[in-house]
Amino acid sequence: MRRSLEGQPKLSEVLHMRTVVAYELLSLDGVAEAPNEFFTEWDAAMDANLADVIASQDAVILGRRSYEEWAEFWPGSEIEPFATFINGVAKHVATSAPLTGDWANATAIDSELVGFARELKEQPGGDIGVHASISVVRALLAAGLVDELRVVIAPVVAGHGRRLLDGLPPTRLELLRSSTSPTGHLLVDYRVDPSPFGA
Repeated sequence: MRRSLEGQPKLSEVLHMRTVVAYELLSLDGVAEAPNEFFTEWDAAMDANLADVIASQDAVILGRRSYEEWAEFWPGSEIEPFATFINGVAKHVATSAPLTGDWANATAIDSELVGFARELKEQPGGDIGVHASISVVRALLAAGLVDELRVVIAPVVAGHGRRLLDGLPPTRLELLRSSTSPTGHLLVDYRVDPSPFGA
């Protein structure tokens, strides 16, 4: 007798996992902290690149510091395309303390970050973005949970500040796309290779 497959998940649904995309603004020497100090120009190509990054995201993970800074700025901002996106998207905040303020669609992660991100990847939905939030990106990269690293590199050496990739284990990256904006910023997208480095 043939078993009915009705109600069982399709193979495509079983195999599908959401993509975690980390988007970061960096200086040439890898500094990600306070990019407003060294990103002094922004152009249409950078806007289009950001719009492409966020187009498929329906959730983001933020660190506590990024949440607090952004909750003060973005609700009243008209800087597009990011303002509408970040104000409306589901925001999961890595923090052990209750959230302050009333930024729409923001909730505190009430469990360990890596475990939460792994479970979120397995749920139905679009891409999961990680924006700014240096510690979150590092933790998820170290755990092998970041699928794509999309960076915009300013033509400047910051000279000080926290670098995005300090302290991470060796990791292989596969170049997906690269271009240069009219103002000389590098737009570079990598796939994070989960295989052991040197294999």
